[in-house]
Amino acid sequence: MNEFLTDKAAAELAHQAAIKSEEAELERETLLEFPCEFPIKIMGPATADFDAEIRAIARVHVGEVPESAWRIRQSAKGNFVGMTLTFTATSKPQIDNLYRAITAHPDVKMCL
Repeated sequence: MNEFLTDKAAAELAHQAAIKSEEAELERETLLEFPCEFPIKIMGPATADFDAEIRAIARVHVGEVPESAWRIRQSAKGNFVGMTLTFTATSKPQIDNLYRAITAHPDVKMCL
């Protein structure tokens, strides 16, 4: 069936195979053993919207977590907030996807 693939389709299949191979290699390279407790720290403006949006992003990748999983700390002047979410990570791709989604938010100043 592959003899009927266009050059573009064949290149896309090769690209997808390379991505899967790289992900598998990265999974083997991690020092974490899954599942594990994993903290992720986010800094941004101290607004209710920012808080709600970050929690919604996290919910997509982590699912529902108890309020105790979040630690919130205001900056000295109250302009910024540090949010730490500690969750049970099930894989490196889960952590990577969460990190990418959070850092894509325009108001995120830092994510560790």
